[in-house]
Amino acid sequence: MLERISSAAVGAADPGIGARRAVVAALNAATMAALLWLAAATLSPGGYGLLDWTLLVSFAVILPWTVVGFWNAVIGLCIMRLAGDPVALVFPTAASVRGDEAITASTAILVCIRNEMPDRVVRNLEPMLGGLVEAKVAGRFHVYVLSDTSDPAIAAAEEKNFGVTAQKWQGEIGLTYRRRARNTGFKAGNIRDFCNRWGERHDFAVTLDADSLMTPQGILQLVRIMQKNHALGILQSLVIGMPSTSAFARIFQFGMRLGMRSYTIGSAWWQGDCGPYWGHNAILRLAPFMAHCRLPVLPGRGVLGGHVLSHDQIEAVLMRRAGYDVRVLPDETLGWEENPPTLIEFIRRDLRWCQGNLQYWRFLLLPGLKPVSRFQLAIALLMFLGAAAARHRDGGALGRSRRRAARRLRVDVVAQPARDVVCAEDRHRDRRAGQARAAAGIWRSGTLCRRIADRDRFLRAALADPVVLPQLVLDRARLRPRDGLDRADAR
Repeated sequence: MLERISSAAVGAADPGIGARRAVVAALNAATMAALLWLAAATLSPGGYGLLDWTLLVSFAVILPWTVVGFWNAVIGLCIMRLAGDPVALVFPTAASVRGDEAITASTAILVCIRNEMPDRVVRNLEPMLGGLVEAKVAGRFHVYVLSDTSDPAIAAAEEKNFGVTAQKWQGEIGLTYRRRARNTGFKAGNIRDFCNRWGERHDFAVTLDADSLMTPQGILQLVRIMQKNHALGILQSLVIGMPSTSAFARIFQFGMRLGMRSYTIGSAWWQGDCGPYWGHNAILRLAPFMAHCRLPVLPGRGVLGGHVLSHDQIEAVLMRRAGYDVRVLPDETLGWEENPPTLIEFIRRDLRWCQGNLQYWRFLLLPGLKPVSRFQLAIALLMFLGAAAARHRDGGALGRSRRRAARRLRVDVVAQPARDVVCAEDRHRDRRAGQARAAAGIWRSGTLCRRIADRDRFLRAALADPVVLPQLVLDRARLRPRDGLDRADAR
């Protein structure tokens, strides 16, 4: 087993990184102090009561995530505008890789899936496999499809599809399909099972999700950087959204494309060797990962106990504690992921992240962590605690307005055999049903909801959401002249 080693043994720290972190800390502290002073001054007329102090404390809780993100984006934008090569400035090793170095390391490509349609996974894999074969380096790679699928029908389709794919590429690049009977430890347990079985055969592992896509050139670039810099334990690539026909996903991607690169460059400028790991579209050095990044089972039986859900950032801070660098490569051309196509799917994903991030409080006092690593865990906690504080701060007025709007709307969505939308008030039945159908997202573009079975659930969520609620109240969509819904509606 590897011994924990110091940073000096695997590579020197970035020159001037301490000064960079001091500047960022000062900017964030000054900004938060100024905003808190303005908030206190706003609440000061008439003195401070219990409500004033509650508002002020809630405002203080939501500030760190917002202010840190603001300064990350500003610093990143300045670097992008003023530096000739922004990537080289924040990660010099990447600039020193020419792109024609020989691939000497053995790399596993891990595709983690659970109840996903296998044809979509194969569709994303095929270009990667073809590109590696064309580059004449396929012998240095082996693909492992790591399935935690619980649905028997999908499992049967996986065996068939990946069996055909393995036969197709046999003799050129290896592909192994493995399905666990129980998903113990969730995704982290899935990868740990790979490490126990096959980890010692490989030097590196590229981690992918079912909806991930990386170019062969991107994979080779990550491998070459890892070969050149033996101090690197985890190298995370910048991930952008894949093209989508969903309006919700495209609006989300528009914001990501505008802000994600500047945010990532700005954070990489001061985080340096304590960078992030997002769990996919990244490469791991397997020996230290297996030795130092095993996750504990948390005590307790509640939602914050048991196996760690948001494993990635914990693995990053454990790798850094072991003395290896964790860095991000802010290049938009390396890989993509599919974004949630609907508001419902986005909320469902955020709830998983919320539960996983709230488990981080148990690791805040873990011995040996770097100060930046502790800050990253704390800020990840505040990302969701701040949302609760903001809801508490705005809950009074917004709650009353929502209840009034809900009483005005009084929509009741009922699933009839003909899949109609039925309203409770007979005299406004058609108009109200049209609003419910629009609110539930059952229209031809399918931008908010793809499944008719989600209508009731979406409507309840929409009535509780200050962003979606105006759409419910203002939309005056008219019903079609027919009763049924066709397949385009269902999408």
